[in-house]
Amino acid sequence: MKRKVYLDDLPWEEALERFLGYLKELGALSPGRPERVSAENALGRITAAPVYARISSPHYHASSMDGMAVRSSDTHGASETTPKQLRVGQEAVPVDTGDPLPDGTDAVIMIEDIHYVQPDIIEIIQAVAPWQYVRVVGEDVVATEMVLPSNHRVRPVDLGAFLASGVSHLYVYPRPVVALLPTGTELVQPGADLKPGDIIEYNSRMLGAIVEQWGAIALRKEITIDDFESVKASVAAAVEEADLVLVNAGSSAGSEDFTAEVIRSLGKVLVHGVATKPGKPVILGEVNGKPVVGVPGYPVSAYISLDLFVKPLVFQKMGVVPPEPYMIEATVARKLFSNLGMEEFIRVKLGKVGEKIIATPISRGAGVLMSLVRADGMIRVPRLSEGYNTGETVMVELFRTPEEIEETTVIIGSHDLALDVLANFLRQKYPAATLSSAHVGSFGGLSALKRGEAHCAGTHLLDEETGEYNVSYIQRLLSGRDVVLVNLVHREQGLILAKGNPKGIRGLEDMTRQGYTYVNRQRGAGTRILLDYYLREKAIDPDQIHGYEYEEYTHMGVAAAVKAGAADAGMGIRAAAVALGLDFIRIVEERYDLCIPAEYWDTPYIKRLLEVMAMPEFREEVQKLGGYDLRDCGKVMWRS
Repeated sequence: MKRKVYLDDLPWEEALERFLGYLKELGALSPGRPERVSAENALGRITAAPVYARISSPHYHASSMDGMAVRSSDTHGASETTPKQLRVGQEAVPVDTGDPLPDGTDAVIMIEDIHYVQPDIIEIIQAVAPWQYVRVVGEDVVATEMVLPSNHRVRPVDLGAFLASGVSHLYVYPRPVVALLPTGTELVQPGADLKPGDIIEYNSRMLGAIVEQWGAIALRKEITIDDFESVKASVAAAVEEADLVLVNAGSSAGSEDFTAEVIRSLGKVLVHGVATKPGKPVILGEVNGKPVVGVPGYPVSAYISLDLFVKPLVFQKMGVVPPEPYMIEATVARKLFSNLGMEEFIRVKLGKVGEKIIATPISRGAGVLMSLVRADGMIRVPRLSEGYNTGETVMVELFRTPEEIEETTVIIGSHDLALDVLANFLRQKYPAATLSSAHVGSFGGLSALKRGEAHCAGTHLLDEETGEYNVSYIQRLLSGRDVVLVNLVHREQGLILAKGNPKGIRGLEDMTRQGYTYVNRQRGAGTRILLDYYLREKAIDPDQIHGYEYEEYTHMGVAAAVKAGAADAGMGIRAAAVALGLDFIRIVEERYDLCIPAEYWDTPYIKRLLEVMAMPEFREEVQKLGGYDLRDCGKVMWRS
């Protein structure tokens, strides 16, 4: 079969407009035939017609207080100097809250204002107005009054209003059915025994949960192998069952990417390829009058494509408009480069440092699902922009509430597994608080402090001349700043090796051999500086080490590269090797500290961390990771 590559490279707004316009002409976006549901089961549904009250609420004059029901005219003239007496049972009738008013009465005197002068006679010293402390008929809802208009999403309070006004059933639009078709010969179901090349099929679960959250019905289908006729049959069957079909994966231009040709063979492809990153290979099409969307296989691409192109369809089918995202102004923590001509969606961590909200970019890979898990928000870089400079103000779409952002302690700097444990115990002890850690290396962390973009920085920089950690670098990079250096852990650094050390590596000298591959940390990382120190000490030229330029940003990234066979060794902490069942050769014990500007020392952001660091449970959990010594945890090691 002759394959076509991308038909288009449209701005996503233009692609969406073309798609929606075509579908509207077909009538494919109109809500379905209204259905009648019970009021008690209407939560979250969209009203297809106005809802009118069948009865008034309350439907009788009701006392709103415990007391005596009276005729207000009988109380005229009552005062402290001229009190009035009323006979109980005749001129004053006892009532409780909610009781109907006895015939002939039009007001209620609170029990607190009643004075008995005899068992059957009360005395009052103040006149009451007509309908005092009375809920008159229809005070809440009047019969025939509109309770809710059309195209309204039913809330819990609305259910109460329906029942109070005598409405037992109402008409709502049907929930759109969205079919999700995972495709790919390499896909296996969660829980299956994995072999190299297998990919767990989780996208349909994730995307299905999103459309369910919007109010649609997710119809998840079985995995379809990469075969044109098989994919075609699956799409044709799904179109018969659903209002909207999502074909996940197979939307790009590879030899086994059949989605565009399948849609074209059954209907029409309107757009193939948009100018977004991630999410470029999205396909917007139609089969038998129903929208069919080819969703890219990478999870971040799939998520963004769903938000841009599927969300508007689902909400229109339900008769409502999507809610506007909550936006907040933030300062970019580091320079962001972006390709001209592509609108890029960059996930960020957020935290309030001083008076500014700081946005720190995290992984930009289309396949890095954890970038969505860890993200607090998303920055959109317009397609006619090449990015943002450090310190520039941008708008961020929030994934968390502003209140959560306000309670976030921002740590930028070197990576350590103990930070994850710290974040977990912080959340347990203070449920409103969170810890945001961005891994940019020790130098990057100290630079972030200099720019006022973090509450503290993780650092483990060795001074080659003195053998002291961190102090000389802080004095140079943060000259004039009052800072406190607090120890988090002492940890073992060394070579992370494949299990069983099959190549018999004994030290850094062995990495100069032919056929050995190394994985390094990024420039500015304390581990990279430590490596370079030992290479100079052993007179090893970095050019002799194959893979010296191969960089990872975390200790776990190094360990994962060794585990996968992408490298034979890499410098990292013992805990990362233990976590993945790898071998480890200790080279040195180093000190990992938190550098804290003095202005944040007495703030909740830091006080909470110090409290958690003192918890025996926290220390015990860190010890379990392996290769840690917490003898100085929480101790002030130096102050400028």
